[in-house]
Amino acid sequence: MIIDAAPHDPPPPIRVLLAEDQLLLRDSLKVLIDTTPGLTTVGEAGTGAEAVLLAHQQRPDVILMDVRMPDMDGIEATRRICADPAGAGIRVLILTTFDQDEYVYASLRAGASGFLIKSATATELLTAIRVVASGEALLAPTVTRRLIAEFLQRPRPAPARRDLGSITQREHEVLALIGRGMSNSEIAEHLHLTVGTVKTHISRLLAKLHARDRAQLVIAAYEGGLANPS
Repeated sequence: MIIDAAPHDPPPPIRVLLAEDQLLLRDSLKVLIDTTPGLTTVGEAGTGAEAVLLAHQQRPDVILMDVRMPDMDGIEATRRICADPAGAGIRVLILTTFDQDEYVYASLRAGASGFLIKSATATELLTAIRVVASGEALLAPTVTRRLIAEFLQRPRPAPARRDLGSITQREHEVLALIGRGMSNSEIAEHLHLTVGTVKTHISRLLAKLHARDRAQLVIAAYEGGLANPS
């Protein structure tokens, strides 16, 4: 007698908090996310302060965070959310206009995991949410690198030099390539390593540099002088 295998329960949906002060855009994002299998919204915030409060209450997987909001901007809201130990699993995806927002570097320093350009397509938005929620925590490395390069080239105080004395020479090499926006497979090919070995090096870098995710390693590469905005 053949016994059918028990069906597997579907994974829980990715829980998304929307932090956007433009009501029309927020409503559109909500409809898109709530009608996409595997995703659901768990709250809406029109200010940075509301985003911090809802993040604490709802513990979403991903927050779509606008930079420019009343009451408290998205950078400060991101800093507070990411500094809360209870919110360690929350990933912040910054909504940016790129050409106008001059706070990209600061938002990465605050703990943001990646960026979404407001002109992105619906497919790109949904992919971004899934990528960040999966723990990759860096959407489109070349986009993030371009954003950092753009704003580091503008006149402003130089970022504090980061001490990288705790990492090995191989980890230096891996970190420099992360700063250049390379994927794991590209790093593996460049250094003649397996992808698994690259992942091991990245895990060690995250631990040694007290970085939340790959986006924070990009910042470490710039602050450590291993990557140049060019």
